[in-house]
Amino acid sequence: MAPGALAQVLRQLTAMFLPEDHPDLLVGLGRADDAAVYRLDADRALVATTDFFTPVVDDPWSYGAIAAANALSDVYAMGGRPLFALNIAAFPESLPPEIIAAILRGGAEKVKEAGAVIAGGHTISDKEPKYGLVVIGEVHPDKILTKGGARPGDKLVLTKPLGVGVVTTGIKRGLTTDAEIEAVTRSMLALNRRAAEAASELGLRSATDITGFGLIGHASEMLVPGDGVGFRFDFARLPFLPGTLRMAEDWVYPGGAHNNREYFAASARFTGLEEWQELLCFSPETSGGLLVIVPPADEAAYLAAVEGAVTVGEVVAGEGLEVVHSRA
Repeated sequence: MAPGALAQVLRQLTAMFLPEDHPDLLVGLGRADDAAVYRLDADRALVATTDFFTPVVDDPWSYGAIAAANALSDVYAMGGRPLFALNIAAFPESLPPEIIAAILRGGAEKVKEAGAVIAGGHTISDKEPKYGLVVIGEVHPDKILTKGGARPGDKLVLTKPLGVGVVTTGIKRGLTTDAEIEAVTRSMLALNRRAAEAASELGLRSATDITGFGLIGHASEMLVPGDGVGFRFDFARLPFLPGTLRMAEDWVYPGGAHNNREYFAASARFTGLEEWQELLCFSPETSGGLLVIVPPADEAAYLAAVEGAVTVGEVVAGEGLEVVHSRA
């Protein structure tokens, strides 16, 4: 769903539930965060989220596992540990049972890898396959990772490469190599577990995962207008999956990239980038990495603890987002 339309719909729901009426709902509709968090007692809070989508790869097992990794990511983005999950599935009547079984097995194996369990679910008939999870996790109320709290001088660290939307669009158009397909699949299959654990171990407090709204969209949700805090990204330091830049320069983009730019463009300024590079910053991701706010004193330790993590920018005094190109 386009971000503008979604925001309009959610405003009506937010007005129905006032924070003062639900003091144990620590994170809910009133904050554009990755999952809901509900306090049980002084030491425990539940983390709840749901996500599902249509196939992004041809292999049924990989599709199920990627959908599960994507849903689990929202719990990790809050600093939580997944406990159990429920399947959400919609399949055509004509889809062979062995294909359905492979999708569900992929999801179940990824949940097991996360140390959680599939506890149930719900399946309906539909013309197009859809699969995902409801995930319930836990977190200490004082150790929640939220989207706020960035301070000037902090580092912006990204834990996975960008470009999933571009490469998967290229797959559908027959423009990718086997190596590029393997790389994007491997990235989507990777859990954000270690990225979240390392953040908790270092006492970090701010993160989000980069998914459907793209880098700019999700980063903009971490900023509060009037706080005097902004983000500056360096395009030259952004990591991209193999094939991303080649196809992006040829304008191979998913439709969501244009929707995201239309809604979030006012939040960002660009210096030294070509138009196709700007659009790449809005392109949606699937099972993307975490964007973590890391104080300078913890930067080296976090980068050492999370394989593939890269510092891509910094928090600055000011407002909004800026993307510069240091090699321009």
